[in-house]
Amino acid sequence: MRPQKIIEAKRDGAELTREQIDSFIEGVCDDSWADYQTAALLMAMFTRGLSQAEQDALTYAMLHSGVILDLSGIEGPKVDKHSTGGVGDKTSLVIAPIVAACGGTVPMISGRGLGHTGGTLDKLESIPGYNVNLSCEGFREVLKMCGYAMSGQTSDIAPADKKLYALRDATATVPYLPLIVSSIMSKKLAEGLDALVLDVKSGSGAFMKREGDARDLAAAMVRTGEAFGVKTQAIISNMAQPLGAFVGNALEVYECVRILQGETEPAWRDTAELSFELAAHMLVLSDLSGGMDKARSRVEEAVNSGEALAKFSKNCELQGGDPKVCEKPERVFEESLVRVPIKAPAPGYISGVDALAIGDGVVALGGGRLKAEDDVDHAVGFRCDVKVGEEVREGDLLGEIYCRTDEQGATVLAAFQTAYTITPEPVVASILIIDVI
Repeated sequence: MRPQKIIEAKRDGAELTREQIDSFIEGVCDDSWADYQTAALLMAMFTRGLSQAEQDALTYAMLHSGVILDLSGIEGPKVDKHSTGGVGDKTSLVIAPIVAACGGTVPMISGRGLGHTGGTLDKLESIPGYNVNLSCEGFREVLKMCGYAMSGQTSDIAPADKKLYALRDATATVPYLPLIVSSIMSKKLAEGLDALVLDVKSGSGAFMKREGDARDLAAAMVRTGEAFGVKTQAIISNMAQPLGAFVGNALEVYECVRILQGETEPAWRDTAELSFELAAHMLVLSDLSGGMDKARSRVEEAVNSGEALAKFSKNCELQGGDPKVCEKPERVFEESLVRVPIKAPAPGYISGVDALAIGDGVVALGGGRLKAEDDVDHAVGFRCDVKVGEEVREGDLLGEIYCRTDEQGATVLAAFQTAYTITPEPVVASILIIDVI
């Protein structure tokens, strides 16, 4: 089919047929569609809208533009978790070894950070030697040997998505629900899953800042997963403030290993709470537990017994990383970093910790990227010492910047300071888990 006819149809408000959408995705993959033609159709989809049938057809075509992993030869239900991204969102590193320790198989294909949101692959690469570029066969082997594998998207998996996302980013057509759903779900469905749990963030540090938008996205992805034969559930979680104690790749790895070691600190309690709850939902959804109470107990047992940490160590070894990080997580730190304190300017109660401001501050330090080709400084970041609802005195430590030089710290100091709002009256602590869809 000629690209011009398909573009014209959607431009004029027609509903595209499955054959037209298949032709479009084939043209994207074999380069018979020029980038300007693809961009034109994406803009027409954005402005004219897509029906449910069109969204399903687009997801199907993108899913089948590459391979679907065949994991039938690997024991255990295949279950994964996907997060829509946030600041300090590090739960994958805790969840995957826990679920693997409980009998699940977790084929986690992850991404890199872009903008203020961090990426699982960047966190893992702060572990010396860790290889996130596994072939499909290497991915299967790691899964067989330790129950979970973590890798980037290969050129074989949903290749249409990579091209489409780059053009959506360049043409300001990213924030459209059907295109978001087809992008996320085509990659996740390609993992050959039995079950999928989605962590949909809402708040200043989330992609969906309004709770209503987060609910719409969660419902759409759950419906799509179920329509494609994968048991799917979504949790709406709060991203109005950073998750846990640390923001920054190596720092977040440190926090996750400490949690897997069974350690608890007030500032990272929410990381543990959300990770454990998501893991429990994964166990229930994949029939590894009879109910949430039993699943929560099994998750805690996997951590307290050391089973989950052992899985993390085995995975590090298999993917080329340094397993000694599991014994001494401070090995991921760079001792030469300069630490710049952020102190409370007045007494009162923390009424807000702007996740977006802190995420942007870490990017300004070099800990994130504004363009896909940017390099990342894995070591730099920020430590959040207080949370919404806590009382502080003037001069109390709110957090600490981890940076290369005093001069670098000075350039972002004001941004981190203004992220904190202090009021004289007590404030109710934020709800971490808003709802389950």
